[in-house]
Amino acid sequence: MRKRYAIWLIFLVILLVLLLLSIGVSLTTGELDIKLKEIPSILKKQSGIEYGILTHIRLPRIILAFAIGGSLSITGAILQGIYRNPLVEPYTLGISGGAAVGIALVIVLGLHTRMNPIYFLSVRKGGINLNRMLLIGVMISFVASSSMMFLMAVTSAENLHSIVFWTMGSLDEPSTLLIRIMLFASLAGLVISYLFARPLNALRLGETKARHLGINSTATIRILFVVASLLTGFCVAVAGVIGFVGLLIPHIVRLIIGSDYRIVLAGSFLGGSFFLVISDIIARTIILPNELPIGVITGMAGGLVFIFVLSRSRSGLKLN
Repeated sequence: MRKRYAIWLIFLVILLVLLLLSIGVSLTTGELDIKLKEIPSILKKQSGIEYGILTHIRLPRIILAFAIGGSLSITGAILQGIYRNPLVEPYTLGISGGAAVGIALVIVLGLHTRMNPIYFLSVRKGGINLNRMLLIGVMISFVASSSMMFLMAVTSAENLHSIVFWTMGSLDEPSTLLIRIMLFASLAGLVISYLFARPLNALRLGETKARHLGINSTATIRILFVVASLLTGFCVAVAGVIGFVGLLIPHIVRLIIGSDYRIVLAGSFLGGSFFLVISDIIARTIILPNELPIGVITGMAGGLVFIFVLSRSRSGLKLN
């Protein structure tokens, strides 16, 4: 037991070191390179171009990458645990698509409401049918995609630009309030989901066996689904649609360290944050002085890494 905890600790420390290194690279790399040793003096002086770049561009993007990458990763881990399916993520359930359509409606019609019908459509007679939830989610994903194309076809050129911006994802958020809300939401989501680490471990055996172990599987699924939906909604509202993080990172964490959710949740959060910080560095620097949407980087890099991991893994996709 102690050996397992020691391995978990080493794994988390490695992820934390990688995250800190990526943050250092992000702070110093860009159209204007800044030396790492000069950052304390720049921040202390509180003036100049370098100070403006650090405090108004790079630091906010790093905080968003940390919060959104971690949120999307634990959301993917939660949903994969609920459904016992390693291919489930906010996209396959239509949560990201539904949130994106909500943003598009806000842009086109000025509406300020958003709802996610997946859960309610899946509940009958007080019970939850996970297969029904998955199928409804996939269908809602297709409907959301078609609805997005419809809105893009009928709206003005100005609104079209805004919608396209959201569908590709960006960490360029000027509002410090939204950044703080996203950071708080991500940390709160991590804490809440970690409270359900043992129930998620039990759900790996199936709902019936989880109930035999004393787990209220219905209540657990309800709470975790709400947490996952809220985290995804926050991410889409602040940064648009950023794909592959929730699918790739939890699967890699399970391949490396195992399927115990006491380590999967924390590892996924740190791994997702690291992945999104690195993706943002690439998006900002690969075609200087221009910038690529971060969703392009996560999609391409995530897809290639996922294919490589699957080709090297003898066991393939599994949760146990």
